[in-house]
Amino acid sequence: MSKKHAVGAVLLWSTVASAFKLSLHYLTTLQLLFYASLTSLITFGVLYSREFSLRRENLRSTYLGLINPLLYYTVLFSAYDRLPAQEAQALNYTWPLMLILLSMPLLGRRPRAKTVLGLLLGFLGAIVVATKGNPTNLNFPDPPGVILGVGSAVVWALYWILNLIDKRPLVEKMFWNFLFGFVYVSAVLLLSGGLVLPPMKGLVGAVYVGLFEMGVTYLLWYWAVEGELAFASNLAYLVPFLSLLFISFVVGEQIASSTILGLILIVTGITIGGDSKTYKPGPDKHRLDGGMV
Repeated sequence: MSKKHAVGAVLLWSTVASAFKLSLHYLTTLQLLFYASLTSLITFGVLYSREFSLRRENLRSTYLGLINPLLYYTVLFSAYDRLPAQEAQALNYTWPLMLILLSMPLLGRRPRAKTVLGLLLGFLGAIVVATKGNPTNLNFPDPPGVILGVGSAVVWALYWILNLIDKRPLVEKMFWNFLFGFVYVSAVLLLSGGLVLPPMKGLVGAVYVGLFEMGVTYLLWYWAVEGELAFASNLAYLVPFLSLLFISFVVGEQIASSTILGLILIVTGITIGGDSKTYKPGPDKHRLDGGMV
């Protein structure tokens, strides 16, 4: 069953970039985050209800929930709101490169030659995507969008490292993170005056995002890596490329050759620059030393 879980998780995560873009046709970034995080909170609340407990360790979620879902998804959805979905998802996929960079000062990792090579290749790929295939002139059609796309990768990598010391069970951790996070999201949305009943298409999209970007797919991936780590980790590299197929057929974007080339460079950079002692690839963004953080 582990391989089936891995395939299911990869296929579901490959659809979420399209879901982001389509949902943002009907909702603001904060509205999408509000209804999606509410869906995820309910999902993990149901799963956690039989083992619910109050303990001091759950206070970690007061700051983890501020970073994710509030900060991370606000930045990510804002990037999707400005950029073509293919570019936003490619720039966001540089998060493992950001993780390698941040792990040097924060975790004391020492870069090796192949790490530097991997970083150079990966960031070259990001520049290729952001400049639409003209990396030599560094002319970015939408600089704020590019900053948001890359910024989402930085925020996620930082969250990943802060989350590293958290040894709580996955469902417990996710429930408390989304509980505090939903409170923060609600407060921001209320203060901005954006809390309104959304169109049905937007609500359906937000529920889909809450279930399959933030919710049950994490459990599928957890079960997959518990039983078939090597298979799941290798399969995860398909996510950004499968995502392009969905973006093409569902969103209707014409996939640029520069996006494909940039993604190939990014994934190659991750493969070369990653260290099995530092990073295990996976779309859940929670792999370290073969364990679930």
